[in-house]
Amino acid sequence: MQNQIDTLIETIKADYLKFMTRNGTREIEAHTQRMIEEFNNGITAKEGNKYIKLTTQNSVWGFVVKGDNDKKFIKGDLLKAAGYNAPARNRARGNIVEGGYTVQWTGPLYL
Repeated sequence: MQNQIDTLIETIKADYLKFMTRNGTREIEAHTQRMIEEFNNGITAKEGNKYIKLTTQNSVWGFVVKGDNDKKFIKGDLLKAAGYNAPARNRARGNIVEGGYTVQWTGPLYL
């Protein structure tokens, strides 16, 4: 599942670049480039017992279900953050193993 996490992180980075450059229609100034580098370097994936928590700098981007032992979700399901240490367990926003998910740099898309 590490490859899928890496792909998800690259997708988040690409969306942030698109946001910062207005879909690539402007030159990247030095301060904008610095912000992009800080964002890219600030994305981390921390493995817990049930979830992999993705953070961007000082905020939680979302959670990925780590195993198959969850009663409601399957391995790879993307969950929006309900708080810093817990996901919103109402519905999955996609699945990184199955593919076909849509995300933004701000987090998994809402329902």
